[in-house]
Amino acid sequence: MNALRALVLFTVALALAAPAAAGDAAAGAAKAKEVCAACHGADGNTPTTPDFPKLGGQRYDYLVHALKAYKSGARKNPIMAGQVEKLSKRELEDLAAYYAEQHSTLHVIPLHRIAGGL
Repeated sequence: MNALRALVLFTVALALAAPAAAGDAAAGAAKAKEVCAACHGADGNTPTTPDFPKLGGQRYDYLVHALKAYKSGARKNPIMAGQVEKLSKRELEDLAAYYAEQHSTLHVIPLHRIAGGL
């Protein structure tokens, strides 16, 4: 019984610690079609060139942080700076919510394969 209680408490704590998506994914989908799809693809998983990252399935808090950093100039990229320049904080959050809800097609190489050679 104590193990079950500990599991429930851990699950609740984890849920409370995870940042809640404040954005509106539906509004983000509309804005993504307008602003982002030309480079990152409609779902954020089909960039037009390998230079553009996949956004689908990324964490909401990471996406918000990155978008705000592009807007403030803390993160340097002239293409992204121009894209987010006129977007409001709410629009950035909406975009992050939309892309965070998408299925991820990212493939992560385990560290031991990198360290041990491919």
